[in-house]
Amino acid sequence: MAYLLGIDIGTSGTKTLLVNPRGRILASVTVEYPAYAPKPAWSEQVPEDWWKATVKSIASAVRAAGVKGAEVTGIGLSGQMHGSVFLDRGGKVLRRAILWNDQRTGAECEEITQAAGGREKLIGLVSNPALTGFTAPKILWVRKHEPRIYEQAAKILLPKDYVRYRLTGEFATEVSDASGTLLLDVKRRAWSKELLGLLGIDAALLPKVYESPEVSGRLTAAAAKATGLAAGTPVVGGGGDQAAGAVGNGIVRRGVISATLGTSGVVFAHADTVETDPLGRVHTFCHAVPGKWHVMGVVLAAGGSLQWFRNRLCQDLVAEAKTRKIDPYQLITAMAAKVPPGSHGLYFLPYLTGERTPHADPNARAAWVGLSNMHDRAAMARAAMEGATYAMRDCLEIIQGMGVPITEIRISGGGAKGKLWRNLQADIYRGSVWTVSSGEGPAFGVALLAGVGTGVWATVPEACDATIRTVSETKPDKKNVALYDRLYPEYGQLYRSLKADFRRIAELHQ
Repeated sequence: MAYLLGIDIGTSGTKTLLVNPRGRILASVTVEYPAYAPKPAWSEQVPEDWWKATVKSIASAVRAAGVKGAEVTGIGLSGQMHGSVFLDRGGKVLRRAILWNDQRTGAECEEITQAAGGREKLIGLVSNPALTGFTAPKILWVRKHEPRIYEQAAKILLPKDYVRYRLTGEFATEVSDASGTLLLDVKRRAWSKELLGLLGIDAALLPKVYESPEVSGRLTAAAAKATGLAAGTPVVGGGGDQAAGAVGNGIVRRGVISATLGTSGVVFAHADTVETDPLGRVHTFCHAVPGKWHVMGVVLAAGGSLQWFRNRLCQDLVAEAKTRKIDPYQLITAMAAKVPPGSHGLYFLPYLTGERTPHADPNARAAWVGLSNMHDRAAMARAAMEGATYAMRDCLEIIQGMGVPITEIRISGGGAKGKLWRNLQADIYRGSVWTVSSGEGPAFGVALLAGVGTGVWATVPEACDATIRTVSETKPDKKNVALYDRLYPEYGQLYRSLKADFRRIAELHQ
C-alpha cells in the first residue's frame, strides 16, 4: 500500500504524520526544539534543529505505523511562515533564522513602504502592507546590520523550504508561504520584480515558486539514508502553516471559514478571486489550492495568552495537574467556567507580543483593565479567554466587511478542545461553530497535498471531501450573545484609548 507523509516545521517542534490513501492517520510524532531571544522582542531558531527533528520524526512515525520506508510515496511540507534562512554558496546556514514573531524590523517596514511609494501603492504591488513579522523586512535588517552575512548569502529560504533543501537538494518554495515574504505578486502568483527592484534585492536570492500540490523535488540518496525512506520519493510544494491547516480543515470553498486558536489565532477565509482590504488590516495570500487565494486575520497571542497565564500565574495548578496526570488547562478552564460571562467587568487585551490584526502595532501590550478587589485568578483567566476571542472576532468583522461570505465556521487548535472556549467562540462570534474529524491541521493538510501531487486524488477539494467531515456543533447562547455584543465595543475602545500610551512606554523602555 502507498502512504503519505505530512511534515509541519512548527515554532515549538516538528510534527510528522503518516497517512494512508483514505486519509486515516496511522502515526503522529512530534519532536521539540528551543527558540532563542537574544534581545527583547527578538525570536530566532537554529535551522539544523529543524532538520534533526524532521529526520527523527520521520523515522519514528514510519516505525510506529509498522510500514516500510519504501512504501511512502509522497511527502508534503508545512511550516511556520515568514522566517528567514540565509545560506551561502555551499548551502551552509550563515546565521540563526529570524522567526515570524520577531519584532526588530519596524524601521525596515517604514523603509519598504517609502520605497514602494506609500502604503496604498505597496498593497497594490503585493496585496499586503509591510509588517514586522514578514520576511522582506528581515532581509533588509540583515543587509543593514549584518552586511558581511548578507554579502555571503546565495539563497534565502523559508523554514519549511530549508528542510525541503535538505531532503531534495532543491531551492524551492510555493505560493502560499511565499505570499508571506511580502515579495510575491500575490495576484500573479510570482515574485514581484518591481518591488525587488525598488528594494535592491537580487531575485537570484529567492527560490523557484511552485503551486502547493506540485512536485518540487525528490529525495536524495543522502536524505533517504538519513530518514529511512526511498531515494526519489516526490516532495510536493506543500504550504505555509495557515494555508496547509486550512486544507487540513477543509477550508477549500467560498463561505467556509476556519478560526484556529493555537499559540496565535487565525481567522482564514477561502477566496476564488483576490480580495484585498484597502486598509491592510488582514492578509491576502495565495491559497494552497491552485488558482485560489485566501484572506487571513492574525492574532499574535490568542491561545498564547492563556499559555502565558498558565506558565506565569498557575504553577500550582501545573504541579497539581502533573500529579493527577491531566492537562493543566483542564484545571484553569474549570476555574474560569465558574465566573459569569463578562468576568465581572474585567477586560483583557491579549497583546503580549504586539498585534497584527487589526492594529498592526508592535508596541501594543497586554493589560487587564477593570481590576477591582472582587476579582480573583479565576476571573483573570476567563477575561484572558474572552479577550483572545474578542480579538478573533476583530478578524471576522473585517472579513465580513470585505463582503466575504461566512456560511460555516470551523474551529481548531486548543480553542476547539475545551467546552468553555468552544462556547465562548459561539457566543462571541454570534453563531454555531463546528469541529472537524481531522484535528491535525497543517501536517494533515500537506499530506493531502502530497496525495494530490502523486495522483491519489485529482484535486485538493476532492482530497478534502474524501477525508474530512464535520463532527460536532456548538450553538450560541442567545443571552450570552446579547451580553457580549454590548461588551465587545468596549473591548475595542480600550486599545484606541491606550494606543498612544503603548507607544510612549515603548519609547521609554527601548
